[in-house]
Amino acid sequence: MEFSNSLIHWYLQNKRDLPWRNTTNPYSIWLSEIMLQQTRVAQGLPYFLSFNDAFPTIFDLANADEEQVLKLWQGLGYYSRARNLHATAKHIAFELNGEFPPTYKELLKLKGVGEYTAAAIASFSYNEPVAVLDGNVFRVLSRYFNVDSDISSPKTKIEFQQLAQEVLDKKNPASFNQAIMEFGALQCVPKNPDCNSCVLNSSCAALQHKKVSELPVKSKKTKVTNRYLNYLILKDSDSNYIVQKREGKGIWENLYEFPLLETDFLLSEKDAIDQISKMQFYNQKPSEILILQNEITLHKLSHQHLHIRFFELRFSSKLPDSKPFTAIEKLPFPIVIHNFMVSNYFNSH
Repeated sequence: MEFSNSLIHWYLQNKRDLPWRNTTNPYSIWLSEIMLQQTRVAQGLPYFLSFNDAFPTIFDLANADEEQVLKLWQGLGYYSRARNLHATAKHIAFELNGEFPPTYKELLKLKGVGEYTAAAIASFSYNEPVAVLDGNVFRVLSRYFNVDSDISSPKTKIEFQQLAQEVLDKKNPASFNQAIMEFGALQCVPKNPDCNSCVLNSSCAALQHKKVSELPVKSKKTKVTNRYLNYLILKDSDSNYIVQKREGKGIWENLYEFPLLETDFLLSEKDAIDQISKMQFYNQKPSEILILQNEITLHKLSHQHLHIRFFELRFSSKLPDSKPFTAIEKLPFPIVIHNFMVSNYFNSH
């Protein structure tokens, strides 16, 4: 009880003023929690505000075009979240009459809603006494109770979920869940936490055993794949461009991109141009091929490192289905392509 009281007292004095904390509306809370999955608050906040402006209700989001949703999401990453968000909005709006399920178990049935998100909505909106468990909570609990089990293990997750539920303030679950997550985000941070100023320092087991820097234990390393992407910007005689929508499953599903040449390894500039010059586009070959960057763009994702280069291919005639930049800039692109377009390319053309 002292643990939960101390956390809530700390939270009331130190919490950040965030818009989704000033409401119990499940739509706003669901929106914020989906956006903040694997995303820092500072990065997610502008997107939350933009979505709230564009789609103030679940019905507005449900009735939006997917391209509009993806365009607003552009740059936030993990685009499957946006697609699931849109699908769930349609389900709630059209099949549940705009009403969110009011319990943890029912919330779990929604597409894109896992245990953490369901617990957050259930406790923040409906004050259901179910504990949240995210990276911040893992860290606080592992240090305070000196739990050195590997948090990569499914068995350990069950152990921590039980511990989180045990220490949860059942009379005030919303405040407690907010408090323990905020405490992990601001006070009990991953590296070099200020334990001298911590309100829990007199009872923190990891501090007493000098193990703060060792906890939580996480042994599993993410395997990273390197990919080599050569984007071909096809420019026709009218200064229009070819873009295509990514089909099939993948991290950038339903986003737009330029024609792509992917190779197994990084080609030299000469070899890349030689390979591109042998390609045909709409039964035409480019009259000129330009390298648009001196350096490779490295775009790091959780499981992939993308080594990206951009080429301009100029054609002496009009290309079918080509579009002016004014039309292209309205489409949703992966942020690395969008940034190149806006900062390095189209501003100078």
